[in-house]
Amino acid sequence: MRQIVAFLAAVLLSAAAPPPAWRPVPVPGVAEPSETIKAAPAAAWREIAPENLLVVELKEGGRIVIELAPDFVPVHVANVRAFARGGWWNGSSVYRVQDNYVAQWGNNEAKVPYPAGVVAKPPAEYSRPLAGLDVRPLGYPDSYAPVVGHVGGWPIGYDPKAGQAWLTHCYGFVGVGRDLAPDTGSGGELYAVIGQAPRHLDLNIAVIGRVIEGMPLLSARPRGTGNLGFYEDPKQNIGIARARVAADMPGGERPHYQVMRTDSPAFALYVKGRANRGGSFFNRPAGGVDLCNAPVPVRKTP
Repeated sequence: MRQIVAFLAAVLLSAAAPPPAWRPVPVPGVAEPSETIKAAPAAAWREIAPENLLVVELKEGGRIVIELAPDFVPVHVANVRAFARGGWWNGSSVYRVQDNYVAQWGNNEAKVPYPAGVVAKPPAEYSRPLAGLDVRPLGYPDSYAPVVGHVGGWPIGYDPKAGQAWLTHCYGFVGVGRDLAPDTGSGGELYAVIGQAPRHLDLNIAVIGRVIEGMPLLSARPRGTGNLGFYEDPKQNIGIARARVAADMPGGERPHYQVMRTDSPAFALYVKGRANRGGSFFNRPAGGVDLCNAPVPVRKTP
């Protein structure tokens, strides 16, 4: 009887006691991602070629800078350069802002002739051969691809059996607006992801690059009230003054950026840090990271 009473007393005392506080679980060899970026040596960064920078200037002020990915979508990127050099976006607008999805710009339904050099019906550049790519696997599972990782500073999904690789729809990535297949879109109508990564679009739409400057100019906008987030009143459209390839800009105006090399030790440490956040805020590291939650660091050239 005494044993039963002692047991019940112990149970009551444990129920009344506050639960033990969570304690940080440090992961050896992990630095905060921001500190890794700051400490990364010059060799850990690659310069973005001016030919691969599209600079979109808004009429209201401010600019959106996009890094192009010709190694994945060469025909569409060549079209984008031709559209910019032909002035096709000058005077166009951002006409669609769909909540948690995309912001889209171009000439919409306006009958504006294509500039010289534009391929009106490009091939479906939704993937490219995996052969020849030096991929760094992310090391964590993915819901949309057999394997994910990084190559040349870009996040990719890939299929070793099929021998194909593709760019992914992460936040800030830029895709080509298109009609129903077999249409692939010319590259004249572009959109940027402004919400949760719509990875279901991977392998269905050509991804031409990513926004590296000016995302708030697209994401912090009133949402369109029309179907799919289109602005119903043209007065709501956000005017585009002009778009240029950085290589064509005067030296004093030309922007310069660097991307962290995804084959560098610094990037490996950065990904480890993204997967195992610690410090004074995180009590429990996640022990894993989504591809789009480990964005490749970009900085202005020092």
